[in-house]
Amino acid sequence: MIRFLLNNRLQSEAALDPNTTVLNYLRRDLGRCGTKEGCASGDCGACTVVLAEPHDGRLRYRSVNACLTLVSALHGKQLITVEDLKQNGRLHSVQQAMVDCHGSQCGFCTPGFVMSMFCLQKNSVDYRRESAQQALAGNLCRCTGYRPIMAAAQQACERRAPDGFDLEQHQTLQQLQAIEPARSQEAAGKRCLMPQTLDELAALYRQHPQAKLLAGGTDLALEITQRHQDLPLLIALGQVAELKRTQREGGRLVIGAGATLSDLHPLLAGYHPAFGELLARFASQQIRNQGTLGGNIANASPIGDGAPLLLALDAQLTLRCGEQRRMLPLHQFFLGYRQTALQPGELIESLSLPADAPADLRAWKVSKRLEDDISAVCGAFNLTIEQGVVREARVAFGGMAAIPQRALRCERRLVGQPWRRATVELAAQALAQDFTPLSDFRASSAYRLLVAQNLLRRYFIALTEPQTAIEVTAHEPR
Repeated sequence: MIRFLLNNRLQSEAALDPNTTVLNYLRRDLGRCGTKEGCASGDCGACTVVLAEPHDGRLRYRSVNACLTLVSALHGKQLITVEDLKQNGRLHSVQQAMVDCHGSQCGFCTPGFVMSMFCLQKNSVDYRRESAQQALAGNLCRCTGYRPIMAAAQQACERRAPDGFDLEQHQTLQQLQAIEPARSQEAAGKRCLMPQTLDELAALYRQHPQAKLLAGGTDLALEITQRHQDLPLLIALGQVAELKRTQREGGRLVIGAGATLSDLHPLLAGYHPAFGELLARFASQQIRNQGTLGGNIANASPIGDGAPLLLALDAQLTLRCGEQRRMLPLHQFFLGYRQTALQPGELIESLSLPADAPADLRAWKVSKRLEDDISAVCGAFNLTIEQGVVREARVAFGGMAAIPQRALRCERRLVGQPWRRATVELAAQALAQDFTPLSDFRASSAYRLLVAQNLLRRYFIALTEPQTAIEVTAHEPR
């Protein structure tokens, strides 16, 4: 059974199919149709809701895509939908800002924008355009235009005043803290097991190696919403605190496989600025609030944004099966398209990477949209250059092969050579030997190869001409 707060009302669900998404639960079971279904894949934001949970003695608010969130993720949290914002007959200040700034035309996308803006307001002390852009990047509008919506976000943040959620925060915290951990959820012949410790998780997964591990679910839920499959046995990782821990051990960062991308962003941006810049373009805020770095690696997508940078940093994995652990370099983890070195019943416990930032680490993602889009090519570059000579080279790409992988021939053309344009051109030519990319609806094979070569050239410019502006995002905020 799962228990959570639906706004301020305690909700208990003992017979809810664990394959149910929060979106379908709201619309079909509760008749709350303010939350819209647009894409059912986490791309449009029309289904955005907000989850609040205890964090450091306060409530932490996070926007999520209801279409990708399975109901087990609600346990122990407060679920807030657009219907909950209006209080005592008055619109919430965020809703009023959308009215005042003419931020809605057809209105289909409006509830999602309102909930993302509500979350932005809750997590802000003042208005920052960059923060508003990040908060709203996962919400698409086809008719209004974004200028009035951004104006509404500015008004909502600048005219923020205590609302009913602030006034009831202490009571809400007490209610949430009184909810005991869940053990399982069962209905319709399906089960979701909900372990509370890493040892319990490892034992369960060894006992049930056929189960699907559910972390953020931002990829796994697509099997339900897009492929219309049933997942008879899930093991949810949300209650396993050990998987969310991050710490520095000597010269390395150890990152729990269940840590969300939102939680990791400030950490990685501090140690590795290039990683922070890439994570800022990883899907949308709603996805980053749930998706995990461990999940991004485990699904073995050839276009997963995390893998190229981790390969360039020579990341290591700690894998666990039952009580047994083993270490594996990330470059040995990917075996083929969606195939990994994981054995039955084995899971990723943590990732580790150097804590000290390489001076010349860079990464770039090329996609049709700047934000909330999937890579055509993602390249990461980590060279050690001493006295004008390349001493070490790690160059990795996503989108260029069936797996994310290093460009070994390119690296060999670089190591031991003077760091100059002629060397870079020879290394760029070697990329044609490293990769024979596929053509698909995102990009042709020839385009991908040219982009990869140009990213290497871009890297050369970034290091040798730092005064040259090459980043489209390097502009003064307006």
